[in-house]
Amino acid sequence: MPTIGFSTGAIARDDFATALDLLAPTRASAVELSALRTAELPALLAALPGLLPGLKKRYRYVSFHAPTNFDDERPMVQQLKTVADMGLNVVVHPDTIGDIPIWRALGSRLCLENMDSRKPAGRTAEELQPFFDMLPDAKLCLDIAHARQVDSSMTEAVRILRRFGGRLAQFHVSEINSKGTHFAMSFAAKRAYEPFAMVLSRTPVIIESMVTRDAIVREIAETEKLLASHRYAAAHTADGRISPIQPAE
Repeated sequence: MPTIGFSTGAIARDDFATALDLLAPTRASAVELSALRTAELPALLAALPGLLPGLKKRYRYVSFHAPTNFDDERPMVQQLKTVADMGLNVVVHPDTIGDIPIWRALGSRLCLENMDSRKPAGRTAEELQPFFDMLPDAKLCLDIAHARQVDSSMTEAVRILRRFGGRLAQFHVSEINSKGTHFAMSFAAKRAYEPFAMVLSRTPVIIESMVTRDAIVREIAETEKLLASHRYAAAHTADGRISPIQPAE
């Protein structure tokens, strides 16, 4: 059974408690606790020790998304280390990293995300390489919508997976516009993601589509269908197998 869930920030922005309440009755088997803005971090950190035991019982996979804009790296890393020490992968945008050595404190819990086209770094395999060279224990969060925005042929997504697939910890799925807003996957986006369905089905998938509460269940179901598409494609190939990073014939 694939591991699929939501980012709390996608469905309730900074109100993680409401997001968790909305997800509780759904089929979600993963959750990403989101503190995209620095002001959101203190409340989430304060609540986390009490929340985490219940979350680990409810979900197969729990991760944490770090703020994407902050002034001082050292205190930020110190706060994020408390999250890493609780056993959660911490998703970080490479363009926020300046003082590389201090981020090594997160060890293998540091999870670098490929960036969208607005960012100055981390958009391609080549741009990610220096970060992984200097942070050898870091993992990868592949945001497939970011990869599609950077290269609509999805070739860059293939390059990232081929180069860093051994580090893959989770995916982000959604669709994204030129302003960086994430929204529900269109038919075209789902078709673009289908060649990746096999590897998606074997890796925790976090939905970042910003949807209303009445669309949460539908977006989970659509993601389940996307991840199941590799089984349909495999049934229509000569040997019953397809590559997770090549389109089905």
